[in-house]
Amino acid sequence: MSDQAAADGGIRHVAWLYRSPDEHLAGIRDFVQAGQSAGEPVLLAVPRGRLSSGWDLPAGVRSLDTQELGRNPARLMPLVRAFADEYQGRAVRVVCELAWAGRSAPELSEVARYEVMANLAFDAMPVTMLCPYDVVGLPGSAIAAACGNHPLLRQGGRELDNADYRAAPNGRVRLEPSLPVPPGAQALSYLHDLRPVRALVAAEAARAGLPASRGTDLVIAASEVAANTLRHTGGAGLVRIWVTADEILCQFEDSGHITDPLAGYGRTAHDQPGGQGLWLVNQVCDLAEIRTSALGTTIRLHMFRELPQVGLLAGAVGQPGLGPLGPG
Repeated sequence: MSDQAAADGGIRHVAWLYRSPDEHLAGIRDFVQAGQSAGEPVLLAVPRGRLSSGWDLPAGVRSLDTQELGRNPARLMPLVRAFADEYQGRAVRVVCELAWAGRSAPELSEVARYEVMANLAFDAMPVTMLCPYDVVGLPGSAIAAACGNHPLLRQGGRELDNADYRAAPNGRVRLEPSLPVPPGAQALSYLHDLRPVRALVAAEAARAGLPASRGTDLVIAASEVAANTLRHTGGAGLVRIWVTADEILCQFEDSGHITDPLAGYGRTAHDQPGGQGLWLVNQVCDLAEIRTSALGTTIRLHMFRELPQVGLLAGAVGQPGLGPLGPG
């Protein structure tokens, strides 16, 4: 793998297709060692436990658990940006593993969206980002999406231009699937008063067995999305809500069009009006899917009925705004 960032200072975004835990560990070790030899700070963002045996992280290497912080992929981008900003002007390296066996189809779809947005968000930053994909454990659709979203591909220890890469126009995800609603979902139209929306979401969250704090989070997220309808469109919105064995889902539909492809992937400056709603939604929801065009916007909020058991790796990066990045 190349030991330097792109000559023009932009992102080197590499999909890495690996086949075994041993290959995974060896490849990450080589990537880290090459970065340290070049004097490049390194951040490892990988699922909990993937590096727990066989190798001690070198001093100074940062790490975080994507099984927790990256379950909603949109949460990860501000953390990577904060890491890069800390070393502004220097090349940095990031291992970013967001896809793993057992993730749902909507989760993997949002991982693919994240990869597209990373090309846009870090376009002018000297970041080498290595994204591991387990070709044995992941579905073929996830591997195909990875190949389509990365300009560079690593296989067999070599990094090559990726002939399968398809740049998304204006940062938009290509051919996004629609978000159909199952029969039996409750529906409520809203125009001026958001209290019925909050009451419906709160009642269904309680019925689904969400803990009170997570039910409150879902009500807050729903209020933010519904308020955007009133703030940015001239018509009514529609909320649909339903419960599955694993989740409670709230879907909002209105006539608005979100023109910023990175909306929700970072917190806007405090002196800029608006722009906080989708960022907040991604902080409190387990997943948020957005489909937007000139024809209207659909936003689907996911909350797990039971949270997966997760834990941080040692030396985790702090949340931006809650304190500085700690030492490795």
